[in-house]
Amino acid sequence: MDTKIAVKGEKMSSSIEDKLKVVICWHMHQPEYRDFKKNEYQLPWTYLHVIKDYVDMVDHLENIPGARAVVNFTPTLLEQIEDYKYQIKDFLQHNTALRDPLLASLTCSKLPSSPPLRLQIINDCLRANRERLIDRFPAYQKLANMSEWFINHPDTVFYLNEQYLFDLLTWHHLAWIGETVKRNDQRIKRLILKESDYTLNDRYLLLEVIGEIHNTIIEHYRKLAQSGQIELSVTPYAHPIIPLMLDINSAREAMPDVPLPEKTTYPGGKERVHWHIKQGLDIFKNHFGFKPVGCWPSEGGVSDETLEILSEYDFKWVATGGSVLNNSLSKANMIDVVYNNIGVHRAYTVHGEDESENDVDKNKVNCFFRDDGLSDLIGFTYSKWHADDAVGNLVEHLETIYNYRENQSGRVVSIILDGENAWEYYPENGYYFLTTLYKRLAEHPNIELSTFSDCMELTGSTGAEPTKLPSLVAGSWVYGSFSTWIGDSAKNRGWDMLIEAKERFDYVVDSGVLDAAERSRAEQQLAVCEGSDWFWWFGDYNPADSVSSFESLFRLNLSILYQYLGVLPPSYLTQAFTQGSGAPVAGGTMRPGQE
Repeated sequence: MDTKIAVKGEKMSSSIEDKLKVVICWHMHQPEYRDFKKNEYQLPWTYLHVIKDYVDMVDHLENIPGARAVVNFTPTLLEQIEDYKYQIKDFLQHNTALRDPLLASLTCSKLPSSPPLRLQIINDCLRANRERLIDRFPAYQKLANMSEWFINHPDTVFYLNEQYLFDLLTWHHLAWIGETVKRNDQRIKRLILKESDYTLNDRYLLLEVIGEIHNTIIEHYRKLAQSGQIELSVTPYAHPIIPLMLDINSAREAMPDVPLPEKTTYPGGKERVHWHIKQGLDIFKNHFGFKPVGCWPSEGGVSDETLEILSEYDFKWVATGGSVLNNSLSKANMIDVVYNNIGVHRAYTVHGEDESENDVDKNKVNCFFRDDGLSDLIGFTYSKWHADDAVGNLVEHLETIYNYRENQSGRVVSIILDGENAWEYYPENGYYFLTTLYKRLAEHPNIELSTFSDCMELTGSTGAEPTKLPSLVAGSWVYGSFSTWIGDSAKNRGWDMLIEAKERFDYVVDSGVLDAAERSRAEQQLAVCEGSDWFWWFGDYNPADSVSSFESLFRLNLSILYQYLGVLPPSYLTQAFTQGSGAPVAGGTMRPGQE
């Protein structure tokens, strides 16, 4: 094979007609924040990210010719978007109570006088990036500076003027409104210019904008998918770590000496995996009207058995982290062959060590692996750069990849990251970066924005078959392992608690004491408990506020599950079992793909 390496910046011969395929995959995810027993939200992150990030992301795609991407939605996010859509509509039309405390506070005619409740409002309204969201607006900055004094002198909160709190609530939501909305919606422009003394009518007007965004956001993505500009994919229902549910011991494939929970088998894990996949597909189809062919497994968590199960549901592609690929290539002694000969940026299939090398199975799931370096530049580095310089640097990296080989057949660079968490660290919510990124890549003579499905079709037509791997080393997009979700004492304690709850669930269900509706309710609650996000936040290296929020919500969800089963929750669920004290980059909401 030709392994010619071009000099940096050198253009290859103009006779080359094919282009380097680049797939940008945005993973849109929020865990379940509802307390189903009280039917109210515990945290506001779903609706805040809808009005800031998900609306901006789709606006860029709609308004930039040639912009293409893959957008992955988690079913729990889709359900919550729809829930907010109807609760806001019911409030505006019928004055039905809003079930999110922060959103309800925005539209109150009178706020509670209780100092703890007022302090809660103040703290909630400071949950925003100080540099990019708060200090950008002098009026919000002034209110935030005052808030910090009140937090340090809580005995004075009782005497606060109510208008101060209403202005703080209004500015918190105005700051979280997406940049594309700020630039195009005259109502938001007027509210920003007003700066203070926001009336109840002003706050209702703001809620109307929030409601309109929720009412139309999914339809915007659906239309882009119908036109072929984007590809939509899905994650199993509540975002569980599938390989660990199938076999907790799979954690040791990438971390041989990792400590594991007391019990290393998740009861009925395979059946639960099937439940999450089926439920996820049903919800996706209900929202978008079709069955997706692609899957971003929760946290990019993969294993050989995971791929086998996903193939049963006719998924044509899955994506995961680059470190999973490196671990798998090392295990198969294929690192030198792939990197030096055929190239690492391409589709792969897993054929099993006992299969013939000449065996070609068209039904194998194609695996695409995240370019961790390029993805992490967007996630952690470029927010500090000027947009033109950041995009120029990314394009330079892609040109280097393009120039590495004359034959581009079958080559695809996968850039994969969260669709929401990076942008609060960028000026104007990433407006200039994303605009410049899509335009530069769409207009580049040697680069083509594509989707995973389109890359698969092209690969088949050109005869460039995916590279075969004998097996995968089980792991995730973070470091190629499951260290973010299992292995330390707090994470393992979480698994022990979940396993005990699942054993009780199985016992009660098998006893037949639950009717169909009660069993369905308990099964839904169990799914929430099985989500990956709780384990993400367990551990002292995370910030205290986030650990407290997610750890307490995990214990609440387990308690509700026991109550649905008609069983007294264990006493340990009343006590916190992990506390954070760290200050990780990006507040811990993101991780780099490589250590």
